[in-house]
Amino acid sequence: MKTVDANKLIDEAKFNPFHWMVLFWCALIIIFDGYDLVIYGVVLPVLMKEWNLTPIQAGALGSYALFGMMAGAMVFGPLSDKIGRKKTITMCVILFSGFTVLNGFASNPTEFGICRFIAGLGIGGVMPNVVALMSEYAPKKIRSTLVAIMFSGYSVGGMLSAGLGMVLLPSHGWQSVFFVAGIPLLLLPIIMRQLPESVGFMVREGRHAEATAVLARVQPGFALQADEQLSMPSAKAAGASVLQLFRDGRALRTVMLWVAFFCCLLMVYALASWLPKLMTKAGYGLGSSLSFLLVLNFGAIFGAVGGGWLGDKLNLPRVLMVFFAIAAVSISLLGFKSPTGVLYTLIAIAGATTIGSQILLYALGAHFYEMAIRSTGLGWASGIGRNGAVVGPLLGGALMAAELPLTANFLAFAIPGAVACVAMGVFSMAKVSAPSPATAARPLANSAG
Repeated sequence: MKTVDANKLIDEAKFNPFHWMVLFWCALIIIFDGYDLVIYGVVLPVLMKEWNLTPIQAGALGSYALFGMMAGAMVFGPLSDKIGRKKTITMCVILFSGFTVLNGFASNPTEFGICRFIAGLGIGGVMPNVVALMSEYAPKKIRSTLVAIMFSGYSVGGMLSAGLGMVLLPSHGWQSVFFVAGIPLLLLPIIMRQLPESVGFMVREGRHAEATAVLARVQPGFALQADEQLSMPSAKAAGASVLQLFRDGRALRTVMLWVAFFCCLLMVYALASWLPKLMTKAGYGLGSSLSFLLVLNFGAIFGAVGGGWLGDKLNLPRVLMVFFAIAAVSISLLGFKSPTGVLYTLIAIAGATTIGSQILLYALGAHFYEMAIRSTGLGWASGIGRNGAVVGPLLGGALMAAELPLTANFLAFAIPGAVACVAMGVFSMAKVSAPSPATAARPLANSAG
């Protein structure tokens, strides 16, 4: 019996309405994922005043969601390789949307922290799964670009959070911005009806008729003949354990990817949590401070899409290396008194090269790991990175408590950018040995060096 390579079919497909549909729903999930996460930085100045929080307490409270994200990424990433993407995404949306709404009913820091932790489980778990799903269905030539466009929804969510905060906080209180997060729960039945399951998972489960029907939408006109059967070479890897991430010469690159994730997420969450407060301390009003958060996320969209396009054309690890170097410089310069126009430009550049780089790191991981271990690889990279996300708000709180000059605060946030730059340099130069037949990965082409 002849075999049809489903991977090759997807890789060579032309972009069509099916891809638009997957892109739209994955991006929508990420928009609210980003909204739910950035919301803490929006309400932080108000909560500190209302609950009399010290900077250290505020930093710890901001880290609860990030502890949840770390656990969620490590649990739900590998879980989806076993039970499928759709079930896992459903569980994650219920967690992050439902418990963010419940945050609006919190009456003290303890209740607030518990809800943030549980919401964090869903926020962290959904990211590697929507990236893996988008990566699986994206044509190979534009894979990095599509993943970057989809993940830039995170920045749209951050902008939405800051924008609504500016409108709702003065008149409806901090609770109102949390209630908006219930929208994904209302849309969940539609999302789950529209989103396809992973083809690799369906083939592995023997659901060939369903996989064939989806492939007919990926490649219009495709039909499996009577003497043909679907083949998914990369779906036959021996399990999806963490050890697979270190086999076939992947060890050094896996470690460097983890270092980059850690440093990048430290910068992202330090800025997302403390930028409004630092700017308020520097003499700007709350409205102006929230506008800085909006510009930070606005810049991220250009960084992600532009970086994804460059990664498809050039070499994604080296593009990231340059981005991280620029991030370190731009964040350092934020600590100096600058004209308003220059300040906004620096914040936009910082957003493009920190949040934008976080998005590109997911695209890089999706390229680097073969399909059978993709969610595991992305989940663990994201989970390790969440340690940096936890450190970011705590570091900001400690620096604020020490009452250091503004320049010292931003310099501390910039150092991880230099470390991540070095990690991406090592990643781009590292060699991967030829994989064993059982774990044959698809070529990385020019996207992973």
